[in-house]
Amino acid sequence: MSWVIDTCVLLDIALGDPKFAIGSAQALDRLREEGLVACPVTLVEIAPALGGRPDAARTFCAGIGIPLDTVWTADDTLAGMKAWNAYVAAKRAGLSAKRPIADILIGAFAQRRRGLITRNAAEFRRWFGALTIVDPAKPVRRR
Repeated sequence: MSWVIDTCVLLDIALGDPKFAIGSAQALDRLREEGLVACPVTLVEIAPALGGRPDAARTFCAGIGIPLDTVWTADDTLAGMKAWNAYVAAKRAGLSAKRPIADILIGAFAQRRRGLITRNAAEFRRWFGALTIVDPAKPVRRR
């Protein structure tokens, strides 16, 4: 089962972030054999970093080993609906300020897979408590 790569991790690499690019690339290298995918929402989010050019997106994703044809399913939609409902209830109760629709959709997509590679673990854990998360900014624990 594949790992879903969050937008922030792909942007770290695409933009050569001086603080996070190396750790993000190393995390992807470490997990590549288990499979890597990106939610279609993430691919849309990274488009500006690639000049909005489909050829640049194809080249970038191929270089990392991310297929562009990963399918969004009805289960992804239903998981997203459930999480968005919880978010809206929290927002109405004054318990959440951020409007994370992209994060909700990415988290819903990741639930059917191995887990999520992100530096925004707290955001995703709030709405997807059972989701396995790898934070590339944190050291890997050896057993």
